Amino acid sequence: MKLRSERDTLVEALTTAGRAVTSRGGAMPVLSGVRLEVRGDRLLVAGSDLDLTIQVDVGVGGAEDGVCVIPARLAADIVRSLEPGAVTFEAGDDEVRITSGRSQFAVRMLSAGDFPRLPFAGRDGTPGEAVTLAGGEFADALRQVVRAASADDARPILTGVLMAAEATGLRLVATDSYRLAVRDLPGTTVLGEGQHVLVPSKALSELQRLLTGDSEVVLRLGEHDATFDVGPVRLTTRLIEGEFPNYRQLIPSSYPNRLVVARDALVDAVRRVKLLVRDATTPVRMALRSDVIVLTVVSSEVGQASEEVDAKYEGTEMTVAFNPAYLIEGVEAVGGDEVTLETLDALRPAVIRAVEGEEYLYLLMPVRVS
Repeated sequence: MKLRSERDTLVEALTTAGRAVTSRGGAMPVLSGVRLEVRGDRLLVAGSDLDLTIQVDVGVGGAEDGVCVIPARLAADIVRSLEPGAVTFEAGDDEVRITSGRSQFAVRMLSAGDFPRLPFAGRDGTPGEAVTLAGGEFADALRQVVRAASADDARPILTGVLMAAEATGLRLVATDSYRLAVRDLPGTTVLGEGQHVLVPSKALSELQRLLTGDSEVVLRLGEHDATFDVGPVRLTTRLIEGEFPNYRQLIPSSYPNRLVVARDALVDAVRRVKLLVRDATTPVRMALRSDVIVLTVVSSEVGQASEEVDAKYEGTEMTVAFNPAYLIEGVEAVGGDEVTLETLDALRPAVIRAVEGEEYLYLLMPVRVS
């Protein structure tokens, strides 16, 4: 295998594919590498941790077809460190020689035969039905929802994002049991009636990196995996098997208490009082009054902070407490200048939405305080 390409092209391809490379390649050392395949003037760079595979197809000056696998991080670091200009990769029996200008590296290869078979999209290894989505809108939906997914692998169901067909379009849902994010994409048809799939949030986070405002993403769903094509990049992820929690029962149909507040003012104030938080259990208390809310953080180790924020509140005066980090993330995810916070009482979930628009909902469990 031999190829010649510009440094920046290789850096981007190696970095993108390398994001799927596992950091726990002990049992299968080859998973710490990226697979390079040259066919004519095309280079396919692939990284995989068995659950997530990212492939990047770029044009190069291919002098000799072939396949090799080299350590992902080392290869990216070497190429990134080179002077701008052309870089040559040439595979020998045991090593790949990387040269550019007066720089030369010889890197031991990993066994290409041990690298996982690259996945195809669709059932039975054939391409599935392709659905094209607007990249900007889908990226915005992922930004709002993925943050609510759990990072705890002990509860794999909660590490996924539910994609479900609704009467009006596609719905994305994620929860870590402390909060819940729901985003509707009206008019978007990806799944059959009543169908739903559970996509790992890690894969969707990587997909979000690839999407830009004017890009398109082509989605193909297989029986056990989902494939997203964004330009020259193909991202394939295994679907999570299992039953997603019945989130609908958590969302009341109406709320007697409703707060309307400027989004940026609320986020900024919570950030300021949060400076006194020293652990994950200290909440921010929110005293709800008719024309103002009072945010308070009390830390037994440091002291206390409070700040008033102008707001409009209709309902029973009360004090409700939240995890400040979760509160900030929920308010930030909502679009518009103002947000609403609706609640039944201080112990049951509150819902944060935009003042205008029903497409996004962020439900947040309160913290019980004395």
